[in-house]
Amino acid sequence: MSIQISLRQFINKSIYSLFLCGIFLYANPQNTFAYPIFAQQNYENPREPNGRLVCANCHLAQKPVEIEVPQSVLPDTVFEAIVKIPYDQQVQQVLVNGKKGSLNVGAVLILPPNFQLAPKDRISPELKKKINRLSFQPYSAERQNILVVGPVPGKKYSEMVFPILSPDPNKDKTVSYLKYPLFVGGNRGRGQVYADGSKSNNTVYTASTAGKIQSININQKGEAEISVSNETGDLINQTIPAGPQIIVKQDQTVTLDQPLTNNPNVGGFGQKDTEIVLQNPARLQGLLVFFASILLTQIFLVLKKKQFEKVQLFEMNF
Repeated sequence: MSIQISLRQFINKSIYSLFLCGIFLYANPQNTFAYPIFAQQNYENPREPNGRLVCANCHLAQKPVEIEVPQSVLPDTVFEAIVKIPYDQQVQQVLVNGKKGSLNVGAVLILPPNFQLAPKDRISPELKKKINRLSFQPYSAERQNILVVGPVPGKKYSEMVFPILSPDPNKDKTVSYLKYPLFVGGNRGRGQVYADGSKSNNTVYTASTAGKIQSININQKGEAEISVSNETGDLINQTIPAGPQIIVKQDQTVTLDQPLTNNPNVGGFGQKDTEIVLQNPARLQGLLVFFASILLTQIFLVLKKKQFEKVQLFEMNF
């Protein structure tokens, strides 16, 4: 009976996933294979043991990313994590159909355990305005502390504001007042490798064999078929999708792995880490009391010095 239920759940989830993918591909074909769902489906944890984020497996070019968080936060407090994905917004990328289009951006934010996305009723109107209707989703049901965003238009969301809620050690005994690491990954543009390992049309294509180019034929879709005669006289055909520009000519001799196209990629992925302190309010209160005692001590010393100087002046006059 349990096997039948599990099979039924698996079929229902599969149909639901295919339905969502179909809607997504129909509504926004240029974003194909850029959606974080491919990382979510293939990796339980987006951060590998060596610290590398799995997004870099498909987005091969390295680009910068920035993150800004408070140095310390109090428990059960909503704070901002600002992720910046800088890039030249004048450039355009190659879309799936080979045409040019604007770049999309995406981000993954790995929070410390028990940190989470702030509930809607805890977000102030000022913070809502900064978020600018950006939609966040957890990486999985088991990893609510990992948030993913995108793809979204880069011209509008090159700077993202994440509303984060800090945990309360008084309510959760597994949480301690410590310094915690945060990890962020930011991407702009489409990837160079699909989830199945095949190349996209947003990368450079190289010769699969050495030899002489016999012909270069481009069809109506913009796809190029390059025929190369190798050393044994065999004719090797290689298809290049629309998008990359052919940089070789007919009758040209090429070597193995020689680039046949330019590299059309203008995007890339970057990652960065930072730290945040979950501050104990009692420590702050103790620190304030300490500072107040120091201040009072200094005041009393000054007053005592003034009193002593008056006594000395009186004795000298006497």
